[in-house]
Amino acid sequence: MKVYLDDERATPVGWVPARWPEDTIALLETGQVTDLSLDHDLGDDLHGTGYDVLCWIEEAVATRGFVPPRISIHSANPSARHKMHLAVERIGRFWQQQK
Repeated sequence: MKVYLDDERATPVGWVPARWPEDTIALLETGQVTDLSLDHDLGDDLHGTGYDVLCWIEEAVATRGFVPPRISIHSANPSARHKMHLAVERIGRFWQQQK
């Protein structure tokens, strides 16, 4: 399954929409997510951001051997996008160490 986390953009055809980090994490926990595309700003930072999903994935890979999906970032927020790309790189390093 392909999951698209965003609060404003239309979900691409063939992708499953997610609105909040916890929705995305619940889908990830099924083990069926092959691709994940993340926005950062979801309209309520107190409710969470796309970066929170990456933090969850990073912890799950490092401590539980979680297999991460292919991850892309579609956030328009330049500083958050950079921070998210760094998290994706860390996830990749943890995953390579687990193999």
